[in-house]
Amino acid sequence: MKFIIVFLLPFILYAKSSFITPMEYASSLYKNPRGIGCDNCHGQKGEGRLVATYIHKKKKKEFRGPAINNIMFDEFKDALQHSKRGMPRYYLTIEEVKALFFYLQEIKLENDK
Repeated sequence: MKFIIVFLLPFILYAKSSFITPMEYASSLYKNPRGIGCDNCHGQKGEGRLVATYIHKKKKKEFRGPAINNIMFDEFKDALQHSKRGMPRYYLTIEEVKALFFYLQEIKLENDK
């Protein structure tokens, strides 16, 4: 069984591009790149969203995922490669980063219509 899976894996990976569109692939990445989707913190369209509220030293605080649908590619790529301020480090390939950026740009264009 293991041999069959290993043998078929290249065909399955290659077939991926013929079964789904680039937009479908990018959408699935955005919703679940490595166990937790970008949409959980950055919203359905990359507009940003409130993730949590909490009390720290008797003051109400908010943790927000920033908008990512209006930043340039280099800034987007850098944020995915270096964790900061609650952003987890995702180990994405450059193709995956480009697909995510493409997805956000396409969503933004659809909303602007």
